[in-house]
Amino acid sequence: MVGLPYDCLSNPLGAVRLTFEKAVASGSDPASFDGKDWGASDLFHDFLFDNGGLSQVPMLNPSTLKWVQPNTLVRFRGMIQDMLGNEFYVGAHKDGDTWRTNKFTDTAQFPMAPSSDMRIWERRLLYCVPVPGQNSWTDFSPEAVKNPYTNSLSPQREKRQREDDATITDVDMQDSCHELQASPSAKKMREDEMEFQLLNSQKTATEETSSNASLVLDAERKSFPCLVKIYDTPETDLKLNDVFEFVGIFTFDPDLTAEKDDSDELAHEFGEDVLVHMPPSKVPRLHCLVHRKLAINDFLSVCPTFELKSNAVKELREALLGHLTAVLGNDRVAAQYMLLHLLSRVHARVDTIAVGKLSLNLTCFNKESTSVFGNRLKLAIEDLLPFTHYLPLTIERLNTVSLSPKKDYNTNRLVSGVLQLAEGSHLTMDETELQAGTLNSIGVENARVLKSLMESQKVEYDFKYYKMEMAADVQLLILSDGKSNLLPADLVLPFRPSSVDSPSAVDADTLKTWRWYLATMQPLPHSIEPDMQKVVEDDLVAARQADRSLGSQDLSRWLTMGRLLSTSFGETSLTMEHWQMVKELERLRRERLQGSM
Repeated sequence: MVGLPYDCLSNPLGAVRLTFEKAVASGSDPASFDGKDWGASDLFHDFLFDNGGLSQVPMLNPSTLKWVQPNTLVRFRGMIQDMLGNEFYVGAHKDGDTWRTNKFTDTAQFPMAPSSDMRIWERRLLYCVPVPGQNSWTDFSPEAVKNPYTNSLSPQREKRQREDDATITDVDMQDSCHELQASPSAKKMREDEMEFQLLNSQKTATEETSSNASLVLDAERKSFPCLVKIYDTPETDLKLNDVFEFVGIFTFDPDLTAEKDDSDELAHEFGEDVLVHMPPSKVPRLHCLVHRKLAINDFLSVCPTFELKSNAVKELREALLGHLTAVLGNDRVAAQYMLLHLLSRVHARVDTIAVGKLSLNLTCFNKESTSVFGNRLKLAIEDLLPFTHYLPLTIERLNTVSLSPKKDYNTNRLVSGVLQLAEGSHLTMDETELQAGTLNSIGVENARVLKSLMESQKVEYDFKYYKMEMAADVQLLILSDGKSNLLPADLVLPFRPSSVDSPSAVDADTLKTWRWYLATMQPLPHSIEPDMQKVVEDDLVAARQADRSLGSQDLSRWLTMGRLLSTSFGETSLTMEHWQMVKELERLRRERLQGSM
């Protein structure tokens, strides 16, 4: 098999340039390339997925930033935290009689004369961060810490590439795509070209000076932001809070920006014509060539090949249920509700109702029991789910913390809030330290936002002049002494531990299979056969006649529990056995509620 004629890993710009020149040579008009791909993306897609190149691409994170080289291929996994609008740039220009492209770069690779024939193109800017609450076990990939260039670069070439963002001549690219030739005036030329490029752009989104854009890691959110530039992609394909893997060209030049950060006269001259600044010395840039939306399974390191409805799935379920029982002090009823809670997700929306959610309020917790069982539960959930959060609630926190994202028009940025979370996140709220007190206006607003998330799985974003509800899909667990008045959960269950013995240690392979189990069972389709539908309807009518306090929400919750109980066994339709289990669980729960009154 003949290898690719391009070094897509360490010289992706060379591959972009050659595909562009090939397209122009075939008679294509460069003016037609705005918003369209001329073959570069297909080339990289083949390299990454058809030829196994994805495993060679380093993951961009704090540990790899120190050795990843500018203008090489990297990948970044993160959540879209803000959409910064569009950026206009000189996408193609004529160098004499030859058309050149600046696509996938911050600055021109060849000098541009003021009189050059130019094509202004457009790209989207996304401010992305690591998924909030992402647990460390998701960073399993060896390429995240391995330097793929170590063996392929000579020390002299590596030093030259680190010192200079080399330009590449056509002859050099044709002879050897992975041999870069550095120009002694490359840095100065790039500086001049960048300024000229800005002058030719009427509306340019560039660097931001906002303090929250700093590359310094945030202790709570572990923020490592990345400015992703998107090409040739419909706006509907990328949404706020979606989690993506972006593969593209890394541009990071601290030598260049160190001189620009202190005094950017050009930016001051343009004033409002230039969007807020985000220095490359603080926020790396990635020019995206290929992107894909990630699911929970993409964060798992193992995918066992079990048949659904097999004994293996049932054994996995029983083992996980046993572990949750031990974590919860031998309270098997609480463990069964916890399993259903961990499998819940929003799978449909009907008007204002989020179908499939199952929030859980475990009561009878105090400071002492929380320090034991609450901490155990917190650690167990972190071991099982990729994105988890623990939020202790106090009057002071409610009166000061920012839960909802807010638009800052001074910086033209969306300031993230605690509740700006990725789909599939788990949030535990601890009310055991919530004392009597007075909520100020911020506290009242935060309480309202939390209640909205509990009831409808929506978070209100504050855009100052208007507010917008954004759909969410967050598993919500509340630990409290009595029933929470602040957070109306779908299920309220008094916690009844009978043992304080620590659960047995769980080996890494077992944890991997439990993670796979939860991620695989959760999205299973579900249906109710006509004969079972009649049984369910009759039972719901009988239950309503026996207890007039039951409302439509209670009956809807039973159907949700039936779905979740079935999927916990790997079943895609409700059986009589599982429906009887749902009714028995609810009977036991109601007995506890009556006993705690």
